[in-house]
Amino acid sequence: MTVWDRPAPPSRPVPLDRERIVAAAIALADEGGLEAVSLRKVAARLDAGPMRLYGYISTKDELFDLMVDEVQAEILPDGQPGDWREALRVLAHRTRQAALRHEWLADLLGGRPALGPNGFAVAEATLAALDGLADVDTVMRAVETVSAYVTGAIRREIANLRAERATGLSEREWQRANGPHVTRMLATGRFPALAKAVYDGTDVDAESSFATGLEWVLDAVAAKLTRPPA
Repeated sequence: MTVWDRPAPPSRPVPLDRERIVAAAIALADEGGLEAVSLRKVAARLDAGPMRLYGYISTKDELFDLMVDEVQAEILPDGQPGDWREALRVLAHRTRQAALRHEWLADLLGGRPALGPNGFAVAEATLAALDGLADVDTVMRAVETVSAYVTGAIRREIANLRAERATGLSEREWQRANGPHVTRMLATGRFPALAKAVYDGTDVDAESSFATGLEWVLDAVAAKLTRPPA
């Protein structure tokens, strides 16, 4: 039985419900990451005894599942765009925006299938965008491909943000601090392709990079969706 199927216990003097518990857990995670979340800390924030929470949630993994499902409500668009590319584009960008608001989400993306109602709704919106454009197996591989890109790009961006906070250096400050070492390494001539990328490449912000990569992935998906049957 999942956490969504298990009935809640009767109310006590300090009123509790899963919504309040999840909201408190998300607030703790937003402040200090997943390591800041425990049933004891959530109970303290709600002025309730830790054992009270076990009537609603059995494990921390269940709590994480509920937190992810709550945030997935932020990913759902107001309506379903008619064009499949726009639908997947909107979902991808809204997922990135949700992860920037809740950085801990990056640590939980790409894990077990989301079984909550909002997780089902996001999956439904994703599959509905591609419904009828190809056979089911092709659609599933297309969804997996887009999801893999979105998850990887978000995790990389969040990792960079965390590194900035850990070092106290912005990306440009980090580049300036490490520039002499990079210059010496590239001057050896052992890394010509890397040197070309460093010296000739255009520096773009994270949002532009995400958007460009997403469009390339959608181009690849489009080629598979429009390929005539063998």
